[in-house]
Amino acid sequence: MHIICSFATDMQHILNNPIYNGLLTGNSHLAQGSGVVKYFPKEISPFAGLEKLDEPSFSQLAAMLPYERVVACITAAVPAISPEWKILKQEVILQMTGEHVLQPNAHTSGIMPLNNTHVPQMLALTKLTNPGPFLERTIEFGHYQGLFDGPQLVAMAGYRLHAGHFVEISAVCTHPHYLGKGYAAGLMLYLAQTIMAKGNTPFLHVRADNERAIGLYKNIGFAIRSEMNLNIIENGRNTL
Repeated sequence: MHIICSFATDMQHILNNPIYNGLLTGNSHLAQGSGVVKYFPKEISPFAGLEKLDEPSFSQLAAMLPYERVVACITAAVPAISPEWKILKQEVILQMTGEHVLQPNAHTSGIMPLNNTHVPQMLALTKLTNPGPFLERTIEFGHYQGLFDGPQLVAMAGYRLHAGHFVEISAVCTHPHYLGKGYAAGLMLYLAQTIMAKGNTPFLHVRADNERAIGLYKNIGFAIRSEMNLNIIENGRNTL
């Protein structure tokens, strides 16, 4: 199991620390942990967030999690990782916001809300396409939508983090046999418009080398806001 966590030294913008701020605000009903170290139940999401990007906070996180737990951290700046942690991977990802998203297109006509009966298909689709971590209770973030070919789920997307008036769109994926039909764009536009209709702003995270996805997001009105540092680390604190 992986835990993805967000830290930022510059707290002037809420999206510099989206996971922690989400756990404080729009996702607070799902939050576990302390006042400065928070995380979602592991069956819902691997995300955790820390208020400060310093070694004491990393040490506190290590003390709260099992030995050898792998944690992926998204940070606006390079974090000061404490010695308990082994760095497994580091890369830069992009954070994009959608203040000027286009109106939904024709591909939104068949979109249907997903519920617990669809979870097996959702797990199978995300395993096939790897849009990011998706677990058996991830659907509890809410507002997951899908497109079907008969009984088969062929594309999906939904909400995840809700930090203040910013709502993240995630798990955007299309079955490989249905690529090029505009399904991902349609789902993105539909979700973005439902977010904006409530006075919120959509945002997302994407790998910096995923040129196809970045091009899609730009074409429908998203713009790059910031680079974010992804650090995947392993908890080396053995309390036995």
